[in-house]
Amino acid sequence: MVKHLNTPLTEEDVIELRAGDIVSLSGSILIARDAAHKRLTESISSGGKEPFPIKGEIIFYAGPAPTPPGEVIGPIGPTTSGRMDPYTPFLLERGLRGMIGKGKRNKEVLDAIKKHCAVYFGATGGTAVLLARSVISVEKVAYEDLGPEAVLRLGIKGMPLVVLADCYGGDIYVSGPEETVKLVQNNNV
Repeated sequence: MVKHLNTPLTEEDVIELRAGDIVSLSGSILIARDAAHKRLTESISSGGKEPFPIKGEIIFYAGPAPTPPGEVIGPIGPTTSGRMDPYTPFLLERGLRGMIGKGKRNKEVLDAIKKHCAVYFGATGGTAVLLARSVISVEKVAYEDLGPEAVLRLGIKGMPLVVLADCYGGDIYVSGPEETVKLVQNNNV
C-alpha cells in the first residue's frame, strides 16, 4: 500500500512511517549535495545566517543532469547519502525533517533521525529519468557558484520513495521491514 504524503511533513506524518513503507511524495523539497552541505554547516557553525530555512525541510541528495529542451529538469538520480553523514546530525538538530538518497547511513545519523523525529527516504538508483518526471518546478535557492551542486527547490508530484530509516530506529539496510514492525510493537508505539 502506497502512502501519499505532502510536504511540509509534520511530526505526526513521520510518526506514522515505518522502514519499508512505500511513499508517493508531493510538495516542495530541496536538493543539496556534498559541497553545499559543507558550506552550509561551516557557515552556520561560524555564526553565519542560514541562506534558507532548514526547519521542516526535506533534502534530496542529488544533482540533476543538464535539462533537455522542453523539460523541467534533467535526469535526477540519488547520490550516495553517506557522503552527507558528517553534516546530517547538525542539520537534524536544526529541524531538518527528512532526507532522500541511497545507501546506508552511519550510527550517528540513525541516532539523530530517531532523536529528532525525522525520516530517511530512498530513491532507487538508476531511475533518474523516472524521478525527473515527478518534478514540476525548479527554483535556484543558494550557492549558484557550485554549479550542479547548487541548492535548488523542487516542486514535486508523486515522487516514488521508500522509507529506509524511521524515527523508531528501524533501518531497512540492517533488519528489513519485518524487523521494524517488531521494533515498533516492542516499544508499544
